[in-house]
Formats: sequence, C-alpha cells, structure tokens
Amino acid sequence: MMDTTAANFSNAIAGMQNARVADATGKMNTPQNIGDIEKTAKEFEAVFLSQMLTQMFAGIKTDGMFGGGYAENMYRDLMIGEYGKQISAAGGLGIADSVKSFMISAQEMAQNAAARQNS
Repeated sequence: MMDTTAANFSNAIAGMQNARVADATGKMNTPQNIGDIEKTAKEFEAVFLSQMLTQMFAGIKTDGMFGGGYAENMYRDLMIGEYGKQISAAGGLGIADSVKSFMISAQEMAQNAAARQNS
C-alpha cells in the first residue's frame, strides 16, 4: 500500500516538475486535461494527509496481549492510507485545490511561452 502511495506522490511531484520544466524551456509535450490535473491534485492531498496521520498515530501505543507486532503496523499503514484517501475525497483540507491551481497556471504559462517562441 505504501508503495502505491509513494508512487502516487512521485507522480504528483513529477507532474509539477514537468510543468516547471516546460515553463522554463517553453516546451509542452501535451497539455493535461482538467480531469488528470484534478486526479493528481487529489492523490497529492491524500498522500499529504496520510503522512500527517502517520505522525499522529505514531504516538499511540497498542494493547499488550492482543495488539502490537508487525501485522498491526502493516495494517495500520493501510488504514492510515485509506483515511487519507477518504478525507481527500470528502473535501480534504483544500490542498488539492491549491495544487490544481498551480498545475493549471504552470501549464498555461508553458503554453504561452511556447506560443511566443513559435510566433
């Protein structure tokens, strides 16, 4: 589960970095549609929330007799990842909106720079 979360986080960062590189070079391979941008922004927010929740749950001790162990740690990570997804899907903290706005503006700047170079 954490591998998928890390992959989603990497994809979100890569998308933002590609937009920055495209803006800096004036080249944009293909514009992302709004649906892809929204999905990436939501995934980024879910990963961010999961990381915050992981820190929150880090201090919670488990029951001695029936709790603890490696299995509980693994399932706790899965549960926290799902919490992050659900919070993000329910509206989250507004991080997805900010990321979406940034990605759209970066894409627009890259397209404008490319248009200026072509004219």
